Order: sequence, then structure tokens, then C-alpha cells
Amino acid sequence: MIKAEFGIIEDIRETQEYSYDPKKYQCVCIDDDVYIDEWWNKLVLLKTYFHSPDRPEFGLARWGITLIPPESLPGFQDIVLSDKRINEDAHLRKLADKIQDAINRNKFMIHFGI
Repeated sequence: MIKAEFGIIEDIRETQEYSYDPKKYQCVCIDDDVYIDEWWNKLVLLKTYFHSPDRPEFGLARWGITLIPPESLPGFQDIVLSDKRINEDAHLRKLADKIQDAINRNKFMIHFGI
């Protein structure tokens, strides 16, 4: 499995450049090839930031780090929950739960690409 990892940032800093640290953000993993490729046309509509909150973008940095702001999380959650495989894949359900936790707490999420 080529994994994409998603976690929650407790305290976002406007000028901080984020680096790979999945344990710090208690990341959950999904298979990048299976899911991200299929969701791509929807993901590119989400407002995000690449590597730092001072670099606005859209979608995910496939080979880097993406910060997903709270206002984009409901759209991301819709993408995940609308995938018919959610009942078959525990990793996908964990991602949906992680997104809901971030929404409830109004936190940014972090994505580590492949």
C-alpha cells in the first residue's frame, strides 16, 4: 500500500513550515492509489495550504505536505463518506472519524503525501 497519512494539528502557526511527523499528529493512513486517485477531481476544489499556512493552494500536495483548514473539512468529509467502500475499509472509517474530530474541535488537518 502506498499510503497517504492524515492527522490533526493542535496549534497552527502562520509562519511555521511543517515537516513529516505522523506520530506527532496521530495520523491515520489510507491507500493513496486506491482512494486519492479516484477522489482527485473533487479534492482539487478544496482550499488548502502546501507546507505552510502562508502558501494557499487547492487540493493535496501529492508528494508533500498539505494543511487542510477547518472550512474545507466538511467538503473533505463528504468525499470520504460518499465512497461506497467505507463499510469495507477500516482505514477509511478511521479517516472519517479523524475528520469529524477535527471538525468538532475546529482544527486544521495535515496530510502527508507519498
